[in-house]
Amino acid sequence: MRQAQIFYKDALAGILTENEDGYTFQYDEGYLKNSNSKPVSLTLPLQVKPYESKILFPFFDGLIPEGWLLDIAVTNWKISVRDRFGLLLTLCKDCIGCVSVLPKEN
Repeated sequence: MRQAQIFYKDALAGILTENEDGYTFQYDEGYLKNSNSKPVSLTLPLQVKPYESKILFPFFDGLIPEGWLLDIAVTNWKISVRDRFGLLLTLCKDCIGCVSVLPKEN
């Protein structure tokens, strides 16, 4: 089971988990309590209940680079282009926009 911390600007927004059934995204309790918090995506509105999906949520998959930049990453880090979660963990620490992804240490 791999996990990623999802940050909105500098605030921990939630945890994205890859498991045998697919993926789960759970907003952080403290993040939900902050009245200034914004959803990480319009497709993932703020809610207490975790989101579940058989595939990597399209919003997070969309953070992964494409084209020549993806080719460079796949070559340099030896990550399969099919390992979307691995690519997300490796390449999306400093994304364009407000959301960043950091591996969660267990």
